[in-house]
Amino acid sequence: MRIGPRSPLLREAGHNVWTARASNGSSPLPSPRALPRISVVTPSFNQGCYLERTIQSVLDQNYPNLEYIIIDGGSTDESVEIIKRYESHLAYWVSEPDTGQSNAINKGLTRATGTILAWLNSDDYYLPGAFETIAEASLAHPDAGAFVGTGEAVDTSGKVLSREEASPTIGLETLYNWLDGGNFIQPSCFFRSAAWRAAGPLDECVHIAFDVDLWLRMVKTGCLFLTIDRLLSQALSHPNAKTTAFINLMRVDCAIVVMRHGGERAARKHLENMAMRLSWSEPNLNKILNNPVVKLLKPWAALFMKPATHRCDTIPRWLQR
Repeated sequence: MRIGPRSPLLREAGHNVWTARASNGSSPLPSPRALPRISVVTPSFNQGCYLERTIQSVLDQNYPNLEYIIIDGGSTDESVEIIKRYESHLAYWVSEPDTGQSNAINKGLTRATGTILAWLNSDDYYLPGAFETIAEASLAHPDAGAFVGTGEAVDTSGKVLSREEASPTIGLETLYNWLDGGNFIQPSCFFRSAAWRAAGPLDECVHIAFDVDLWLRMVKTGCLFLTIDRLLSQALSHPNAKTTAFINLMRVDCAIVVMRHGGERAARKHLENMAMRLSWSEPNLNKILNNPVVKLLKPWAALFMKPATHRCDTIPRWLQR
């Protein structure tokens, strides 16, 4: 399905798909007073090298009924200076220690007054027309509680690494298979405040897959997810991103969340696969390290290779207790 002119909601084979109108100005949205207020929360901690572009992607939407909130975790880089440059456009911002990303998002969404809510991480970006598309879909389909568009993963040069189109039908079985293609890009998801009140807040004991946990709780409360045929956001993939730096932790976190919600059959195979890979790699690694030739060459290799990262240096800060 491709983006085309304004069309009605499609209901074929149980699918809930909205085809967004083309943003050519030929069919304007209602007046600002009639538009739903969209509240966006950006959690951030020492992401100054990405934060400004994130902020600009929100403000450049030029959406007339926007409430933008930034919750910074007490950054020591240039983040606060960047936020201050835009504070006249913000409904609220704070820079103070928190207990993690999910805590920061909860703090922001507690303050939000919009009827449509979302969070945008400080290294992700909205694409032009995203808010207009969400507003149009929310007005056209008032029974939908959440709206999911297409998203892209990009690298720091802007190269598209992958494109994630949400399933036409998002329900429990779709979300149970999050690790098998049932996923969508988080910044391309918006939801009504009523859905948040029914299913929120985020579980602050979950540090990576808290979004999946929320989507599952929303579905269980009866929230209808509407898939939108429009590219809404880009998620930046870089070495310090959680889903890049801690990809195996992400898989474990997601599998545990899915199992907690009743999807053990779908999630168990991923944990078993990781266990089998560890069972194979650990003894083989020991064989390699204890090989006499490797031991002989190790002092010479150290002259040309960076030292191996110590295991303690790979533990994320939320696990350092």
